[in-house]
Amino acid sequence: MRTEADRDHDREPDGDRVRERIAAELEAVRRRSEGLTVHALDEGELVAQHSPLMSPLVWDYAHVGNYEEQWLVRAAAGGRALRPDIDVLYDAFENPRADRVELPLLRPEEARDYNARVRRRVLDSLERVPMGEGSGLGAGGFGYNVVIQHEHQHDETMLATHQLRKGDPVLPDGAPEGPDPVPPGPEEVLVPAGPFTMGTTADPWAYDNERPSHTVRLPAYWIAARPVTNAAHMAFIAAGGYDDPRWWTEEGWRWRSEGGKTAPAFWFRDGGTWMRRRFGRVEPVPPEEAVQHVSFHEAQAHARWAGKRLPTEAEWEKAARWDPATGRSRRYPWGDEEPTGRHANLGQRRLRPSAAGAFPDGASPLGVRQLIGDVWEWTSTVFHGYPGFTAFPYREYSEVFFDDGYRVLRGGSWATDPTATRGTFRNWDHPVRRQIFSGFRLARDAAPDEGGVGA
Repeated sequence: MRTEADRDHDREPDGDRVRERIAAELEAVRRRSEGLTVHALDEGELVAQHSPLMSPLVWDYAHVGNYEEQWLVRAAAGGRALRPDIDVLYDAFENPRADRVELPLLRPEEARDYNARVRRRVLDSLERVPMGEGSGLGAGGFGYNVVIQHEHQHDETMLATHQLRKGDPVLPDGAPEGPDPVPPGPEEVLVPAGPFTMGTTADPWAYDNERPSHTVRLPAYWIAARPVTNAAHMAFIAAGGYDDPRWWTEEGWRWRSEGGKTAPAFWFRDGGTWMRRRFGRVEPVPPEEAVQHVSFHEAQAHARWAGKRLPTEAEWEKAARWDPATGRSRRYPWGDEEPTGRHANLGQRRLRPSAAGAFPDGASPLGVRQLIGDVWEWTSTVFHGYPGFTAFPYREYSEVFFDDGYRVLRGGSWATDPTATRGTFRNWDHPVRRQIFSGFRLARDAAPDEGGVGA
């Protein structure tokens, strides 16, 4: 029987192809970063702190360059440090977001020059770094893949800062030319009981918290075929959902009450119409879109009101990856082919979620849609390490966050780059967070006579 490692090895390109991919992705992500910073805003906007929840944009911009220097210039290529004196300024653990505006940060043009110098060093040394099999930063391009994904993740964070920023729009509208086609399909899908392979062992793009692959056995359950819509959440609001403590945990009700929360972030009422602010634009809330900017507490309360629950992380991944015809776990819901525009809404093309139920070509084998893209989906699972977890290349990426109340989100949002999402990718955040592009889908237990028995 072929193992997951065998399949991943089949996908692994040779060293030259790895380097070509790395160079192209490095160029693409830097173009994106600069489109959100030095090409979008003046110096005053870049050095300002638009919310205590977020860093000044210029911090994120220089941080990705400093991270690249530390891991690709110094660690992977063994090169001489360019600016070791600024390491402490761009250490995310030493400097909480709310305090970063007070640091002696590089100015935007200084940061741009520094990032360019780092990038030249990286590209100059790329040919000398081994990309073959084995372990270490060069294996399969792993260290470079981490840096590329890290920068894309900061780009998504910068988009959240843009959303919090007050002022005129500086980003394109992103609205689709017409309504998203939503072919008919079931409202929910039965996932039968039994084992599946969760996580990955050999995917060269996977972080340590996605590893190793392991077998998980689940009872049968039902999961929604699409994420919850704005219209459905409007119904929750209209039914008094934000005012009824029956639907909230004690922690969630305290959060809702202390903050006076009555709707998702950035929503407000204008007469009888729900409106939202989106990147400086004010517009009616589209009822058909997947709801976003909701906290874990809001998602959980909505689920209870609907007589359902949030899926566990394992339930989400089985619905996304497990193929009942073969018994294997795919890299993406639709297979191993990398995402395209027909599979998912990714890469900030739209700057908004799609209609729930769109992208039928991206459905899982069971028929569950939009498991990748549109909105990060809250799960009920507290972030933890898998059995056999090993921190690599450093503890602070994942391990220090384990079992500390962070909830896992899955699937990626419209703001997530395709390189930073796959069926095994794990995001996590505080359950109160709403500035992120987060939504949810519903699940429920299957009846004893549904879905077979566990194997």
